[in-house]
Amino acid sequence: MVLFTLLGVLLIGVAVVLNVGWIVLNWRRVLPMALGIPFFLLLIAGLVLNTIFLVREVRRNERHDAFLSAVTHELKTPVASIKLYLETLQRRPMDEAQRSDFYARMMEDSERLLGTVEQVLKAGEVGQRARSHVRMPVEMRALAEDCVRTTRARHHLDEEAITLEVEETRLPMMVRGDREELQTALLNILNNAVKYSPKGPEVTVVLSIEHDAWVRVSVADQGIGIPPAHLKRIFRRFYRVPARNVLRTKGTGLGLYLVRTIARQHGGDATAESAGEGRGATVSLQLPRILTVPEPELHEQELRS
Repeated sequence: MVLFTLLGVLLIGVAVVLNVGWIVLNWRRVLPMALGIPFFLLLIAGLVLNTIFLVREVRRNERHDAFLSAVTHELKTPVASIKLYLETLQRRPMDEAQRSDFYARMMEDSERLLGTVEQVLKAGEVGQRARSHVRMPVEMRALAEDCVRTTRARHHLDEEAITLEVEETRLPMMVRGDREELQTALLNILNNAVKYSPKGPEVTVVLSIEHDAWVRVSVADQGIGIPPAHLKRIFRRFYRVPARNVLRTKGTGLGLYLVRTIARQHGGDATAESAGEGRGATVSLQLPRILTVPEPELHEQELRS
């Protein structure tokens, strides 16, 4: 990337020098000036665009390589673990307690493997369509409570590790969308909050209504934080903050990409805030609130829940 950047800057500098020289040599001749100046300006613009394109392609290839490496690790590790447990069960006699422990560990590895595959498939699925095709009223308080319970069970956490705070209001916290996709987005935020809290998760989920028109879910942790320069980049596909690699945390770089993509497909957005490294982070999901919910749709949603 540095090579292409330097080469682009050098070529742009040469083009500028040639343009200035052309103007100095032909400043009294109208026709060469009228033809030469636009030509050099187009040449400079082309060099700038070409340099930007090359730098972006190099960055994209680097992210793709990092993604392939992460996915390979995420797929290979649980498979190798399951194989090891199966070989041990096959070769050595064990009592029922040890067998039960091995079965539980293999189940965890299977769920981890399935989660990675589902995340990759979901990233390809949401990236190919503009908006969700299923639109039903979704009660965000019930969804948040369900996601908090799922995250606690998945990571074997106490109730104090993740707390849910709901704003006191008479307004219904209903949004229109695909409940499964919204659940995927919120679970990804919660999993990141737990995953990037190496000293033990202290996660607070706040559910509120903003300006009577938006439902906002904010997930705040006390983990390793996010450098300010990376706050906008973390929502890009395959992107992971380089400083976090020292923790050897597991991930594919698709979690927050899915969060923002799903949020925007539902007419909302996702944002991240952090005071810096080591000072925690807050990721928020903002969705348009249904101002009035028709009774038939509300009854059908209650039956589905």
